[in-house]
Amino acid sequence: MSTDETSRFVRLRVEMVVEVGDAEKLTGAALARIAEDEQMPAEERAHAEAAVKEDAAEALAYLVDPFDLVSQVPGVELSQASWSSEAIDYDPDSPDWDPDEHDGGEDDDV
Repeated sequence: MSTDETSRFVRLRVEMVVEVGDAEKLTGAALARIAEDEQMPAEERAHAEAAVKEDAAEALAYLVDPFDLVSQVPGVELSQASWSSEAIDYDPDSPDWDPDEHDGGEDDDV
């Protein structure tokens, strides 16, 4: 199959586990990002601030931007992205930990 016959769109799936060593620092950075967003309506801003104060995973979601991941990649333009974050129980030494456990069942459009 030639390049002309294949899709120009590529789904890129990335799953990361990060350790939050300083939740206050993370929350502060997220609150600063929210405060800088001049386009965010006041009601949405209040909701976002409350969410990041309550949950480190929400704070992280406000700081990670899929556009930043591909904006410097030559020849690539982000068409669509969705992402989420959640607190998890993580033990890398556990035989139950499967980094691919969510593959195949989710439909994250990029």
